[in-house]
This record gives sequence, C-alpha cells and structure tokens, in this order.
Amino acid sequence: MPILEVEDLSISFKQYTSKWQQETLTVISGLDVVLEEGEILAVVGASGSGKSLLAHAILGILPGNAIQSGTIKYKGETLTSARQEELRGSEISLIPQSVNYLDPLMRVGKQVRASAKSGDPVTLQRDVFEQLHLQEGVENLYPFQLSGGMARRTLLSTAMVSGAKVIIADEPTPGLDPVVIKEALKNFRAFADQGCAVMLITHDIESALTIADKIAVFYAGTTMEIAPVENFKGKGEALRHPYSKALWNALPQNGFTPIPGSQPQSNALPPGCLFAPRCPIATPACGEARPEMRELRDGKVRCIHED
Repeated sequence: MPILEVEDLSISFKQYTSKWQQETLTVISGLDVVLEEGEILAVVGASGSGKSLLAHAILGILPGNAIQSGTIKYKGETLTSARQEELRGSEISLIPQSVNYLDPLMRVGKQVRASAKSGDPVTLQRDVFEQLHLQEGVENLYPFQLSGGMARRTLLSTAMVSGAKVIIADEPTPGLDPVVIKEALKNFRAFADQGCAVMLITHDIESALTIADKIAVFYAGTTMEIAPVENFKGKGEALRHPYSKALWNALPQNGFTPIPGSQPQSNALPPGCLFAPRCPIATPACGEARPEMRELRDGKVRCIHED
C-alpha cells in the first residue's frame, strides 16, 4: 500500500538576472514517485537531478522563493503546509545531507533524545549509539567536537529513535567507514521490514542494491525510470530507459563507459525528452514532446521507444 505518493511535482525558483529583471528556473518538472509500506526506494542520479529538492518538498522546507505545483500525499491524504509541519520529525523524518542541521549549542545525546516520541529516550539513544559504534561519552559532546562520520551517525540516530513511519535519508553514508555503512544499511532494512518505509537518496548505487527494493532514476529534475532492484545486473539489459542503462554501465565494475555530453542546466532544458541530446537511440520524435511516465515490465519508464 502506498504510504507516500508524489504526482507531477514541479519546482521553480525566481531569481534576479540583473537589478530589475527576474527569470524563473524550473529545476524539477513532472516528477513522479511512490513509496510503499515496508519498502526501501533508492533514488539515484547525477548531482543537480533534483534528489534533495524532492526530499525538501515532501517535508515542506523549500526556500521561500520556490514555486511548487503537483500533489504530495501521505497515507492517501494530500499534504498541506500545516500538515507537513505536523508530520515533520514525527511520522516523516529526514536524515539531511548536511551535518549543519545539528544544533551547535546542544549536546548530541540530548538532541537525539529530543526526537524520541515513545519509550525511554535515554535508553533508545544509547542503544542506537551502540549499534552505530558511537562510543560511550559521545552523547556528552557538542557537534563541533565530532568528526564528519560521527556527525552523520548522530543524524542517523535522530531519525532512528523518532518512531517515524517514513525516513528520507539524503546521502547518509559518505564519510563513514565500511563497517558503519553496513550497520546503517542493515538498520534501514530492519526499519522497512517492520512495515515502515525508507527513501534512500544516494550516489552509491552499489550499496543501495544491497538493501533496496526499487531504484528510481532521476535526470535533470524528473523521473526517468523506476525499476525493481533485480533489474540492475549484467549490462543492464532488463532496464527500460537508455539513461538508466548508461548510468549502470558507467560504474567501474560494469565497464566504466562514460556517457557523452552532460546533464542540461535548468535554464537550458531541451524540448521533448530531456535525455534526447545524449541518447544513442534518439529520433526526431523524441524532441517533440516530453514522454509520459508509463508502466512497463513491472516498472515504470519515461521513454517512447521501450516496449
């Protein structure tokens, strides 16, 4: 059953190009994603593809100059700004990309305990710190006394004790050693197996494949494909979109084949399919209109060629 649904999400920003002139940059357009109960959905794509903005839109924490359209639903209910504020940190918890989200004036143990909504906060905090290899005494430190990896584990702990039904983890593993990464991923899997849901935003496809159920591939602010994790194998023959296949084959273990060209800037998006200028199978029809997201072979794809 869907716990979180994002339908036709578009996000633009107004900015000044000179003292008197403004322009509107569309950074996300027609983005669709669904998160099921008991599921881990990994969101992958190049920097600037809209992954973090999606997380901020769901939580209702976009900057004031953002213009948003589309629908975001939680348990079938369309989210308003007021409802997002109620859910934020309680039923929907964010593990942010930046460690600057930690309060610099509060000891980290107290910050984690403040997120616990049930049970004994001290016991929950200490149990989670032990799981994530944060030594006794770390709870009494301030954020500036933590290494980057320790700060990331503290942010992860905050989400884990919150009792949330949905965790959105925005690049939670950079800077962590392999043992801690493995432990963090195992906790995400256990969280989902209890009937909750995880949206894992990451560049690390290889790690995501060890725990995810589905992979959503983003490009230039939209969803290109959503595929079962089992499709990411071999040369990507089971994948549906040319970009997904190219991204998979660009990994070192899959041939390290570069993708010609670069992702378009928000102020220079091509007409039609956003990947068409770089696509090896593009035809004139690809430039005529933006393809709709459609279901195909137990997944979804935004491409007119795949069948």
